[in-house]
Amino acid sequence: MTPETIRELIEAGLPGARARVLGDDGVHFEAVVVCEAFAGKLPLARHRMVYATLGELMGGAIHALSLKTLTPAEAGEP
Repeated sequence: MTPETIRELIEAGLPGARARVLGDDGVHFEAVVVCEAFAGKLPLARHRMVYATLGELMGGAIHALSLKTLTPAEAGEP
């Protein structure tokens, strides 16, 4: 599994989202996801939204995913 593949899955599953994914060993990853759909949602709900885009890969091909989820406003975007 590559960070690029994970980024593509997240962005395809959350319309309008932008993701930056890092990971060197192919099973442990870090992601920052910025999406307007996160507005008004608690962190756990935001994380569940991201996990839903990855489906069965979570806990399998993706052993661990550290997430930071932000709205565009929280990310300091206009």
